[in-house]
Amino acid sequence: MAWDIEVMDQCAVVRMNSSKVNVQNDQFFADLHSAFDRLERELSELPVVLTGQGDVFSAGIDFQYSFDIFGSGSEDKIREWYRNYRETNLRIFKYPRPTVAAVNGHAIAGGLITALDCDFRVAARKKAKFGLNEVPIGIPMPATYVEIIKYALGDQVGALTTLRGKLYEFEEAERLGFFHEVVESDQLLPTAINYAKCISPDCNVAYAMSKKALQDSVLRQIEERTVALDARLPFGMGDPGNRRAQDRRRLEIMKK
Repeated sequence: MAWDIEVMDQCAVVRMNSSKVNVQNDQFFADLHSAFDRLERELSELPVVLTGQGDVFSAGIDFQYSFDIFGSGSEDKIREWYRNYRETNLRIFKYPRPTVAAVNGHAIAGGLITALDCDFRVAARKKAKFGLNEVPIGIPMPATYVEIIKYALGDQVGALTTLRGKLYEFEEAERLGFFHEVVESDQLLPTAINYAKCISPDCNVAYAMSKKALQDSVLRQIEERTVALDARLPFGMGDPGNRRAQDRRRLEIMKK
C-alpha cells in the first residue's frame, strides 16, 4: 500500500503505512521512494510532515528480512541491502524543503534514524521506547548513519546512544534531546505542521540553500570518508559473534 499523502494547511502530511509497525524492508524502501517521488512531482513547494500510525512511528529494520541477508554469506546481498537502506535515509535527509517527524510512538533503531533524518522532531507524550539498539544485537552501525546521528543529536549524545544501544523511556529520550518539542497527542500534527511552516513558500530557495550549507560537512563525510568504513560492513554483519547475537534477538522476537 502506498503511503498516504494529505495536504493539510499548506503542508504535505505523509503517513507511513507499509506495515502495522512500519518495519523497514524492501516494501518500506519502495513505499518511501514512491512517496517522495510524488512529493517532488506534485507537491514540491510544500513542507513535509512524516508520521506513523497508532502507537508506532517505526519499529526499525525487519529482523527476519535483514538477518537472513546478514547470514547469507553473500557480500553482494549485504552491500545491496545497505545501498537501499542508505538511499532511503539520504532521500529524507537531503530533501530541500522543511521536514518534520511527527513522532506518534515507538521509534527504534532504523525507525529513530528515520526521525533523525528530518530537520525537526515533535513527539507525542506517551509511553513509548526510543533508541538505537543495533550494536547490542550484533549490527555494526553504518558510518553514514553515525554521521546523521551526530548531526542531529551532537557528538556526545550520538556516541552514547550508538555505542550503549539502550532503549530509553520517553522522559529520558526527551532529556537527551531526541525531540525539539513534546506535546499532547491531540496537538502532535498541528504542532508539527507549525514547525514545517517555519518559512513562507517565497523563502524555499533560501531554506534549501541554508540547509545544504548546514549539511555540507556531514555530506562530505558521507560521500568521501565513510565509503571505506562501510565497505567493511559485510564482514561485520557476518561476524560469528554478531551472528550469534542476531540469532538470540530473532529467538526473543519469536517468543513474544
